[in-house]
Amino acid sequence: MPKSISIIGLGYVGLPLAVLCREKSLETKGFDTDKKKIALIREGKSPIKDAWLESKSCLLKELNVSSKPEEVLSDSDVFIIAVPTPAKKTIPDLRPLKQAAETVSKFISKNSLVITESTIYPGTTEEIIIPILEKSGLKAGRDFFIAHCPERIDPGNKKFLLENIPRVLGALTEQGAKKALEFYAQILNSEIILLNNLKEAEAVKVVENTFRDINIAFVNELAKSFDKMNIDLKQVIKGAATKPFGFMPFYPGPGVGGHCIAQDPYYLIARAKKSGFEHKFLKLARQINNSMPEYAVSLLENTLKQKKISVKTEKICILGVSYKPDVDDTRESPALKIIEILKKKKAVLKIFDPLVPEQSNVSSVAEAVAGCSAVVLCTNHSKIISSLAPGLLKSSNVSVLIDTRNCLDKKAFEEKGIIYKGIGS
Repeated sequence: MPKSISIIGLGYVGLPLAVLCREKSLETKGFDTDKKKIALIREGKSPIKDAWLESKSCLLKELNVSSKPEEVLSDSDVFIIAVPTPAKKTIPDLRPLKQAAETVSKFISKNSLVITESTIYPGTTEEIIIPILEKSGLKAGRDFFIAHCPERIDPGNKKFLLENIPRVLGALTEQGAKKALEFYAQILNSEIILLNNLKEAEAVKVVENTFRDINIAFVNELAKSFDKMNIDLKQVIKGAATKPFGFMPFYPGPGVGGHCIAQDPYYLIARAKKSGFEHKFLKLARQINNSMPEYAVSLLENTLKQKKISVKTEKICILGVSYKPDVDDTRESPALKIIEILKKKKAVLKIFDPLVPEQSNVSSVAEAVAGCSAVVLCTNHSKIISSLAPGLLKSSNVSVLIDTRNCLDKKAFEEKGIIYKGIGS
């Protein structure tokens, strides 16, 4: 059993992992450069809107956290790097990862185990992380051990929690793999699959999310096509999903958001290019999904034309700002892109998201729809859906409803005289 665990990066990945380690009675320390985040954790408050974390106030207080690395990275056996790895304009940004590795290199010692959970492209550990860690004077695989276990966290998922999601693992050496397996076996109640090497483990996460990106792009392109042919794609998917083999349902929407699906394909594209291969298919999927906010706005404009209304002359209501329902995460959210496009078109917007009040300019669904000619549902939060009744829109004189998530009862709104338009339906 390790003497203590140090987690570098206390965000959507690192903080739940830290709490889980502490819940398993491991001495757990955490480092993050965000001083406000550290202060909240010390008070037992989660800096992330997450029901599970918010229920763990006592465990949060028990974490030894600091924005000073020397206070929490000394005398640890296991170091877990869980910093974000964003992509800026399709180019992977590994600066946070490199900075984390530089910090860890100052504190590792003989027999330390270093694990990365950050999403990285194949080869990152051996080409970038290990050379930085070896500045310590220690040799990877001989003096310290290194492994990669790609994070698998789905914010808002009540069925698959951090503790019960199957994980994959790759390491530089057999002994490092054994040490990493022993660590994860202490904190997880799930299967842990050991792959042959680091590169295979590094490739897993980017392949998982690229798979999703490609299939979402497929149905988004179908949505555009079927709109032209007056076919309800939602019904087509419903029919196709009855096939018990060979088909997996994906659904169209306003675009892809979040830190993973909207970013990870670029890591695979960039690394393949470095090796002399061009991923044309992956690039096309990214282009299609990136086009969907514009497409959602075009649906709004074309539907308003039926009422001889322009986005410049009437108030538009935007419901939902985060990238997925019932979470407050706005990273890469298509809703923000829709808002940006409409603002460029000089639209007057009333914006409401119950989980993202700092991005809202009204305080309720009723206040948001009042005085608006059109409503654009961008995020299907349960708190929004429960309030978005056809009668409310009718009494508020709303003419047009754009349901980018295809989650509302089309017939119910149309019966109230509201023009309903979904993406692909």
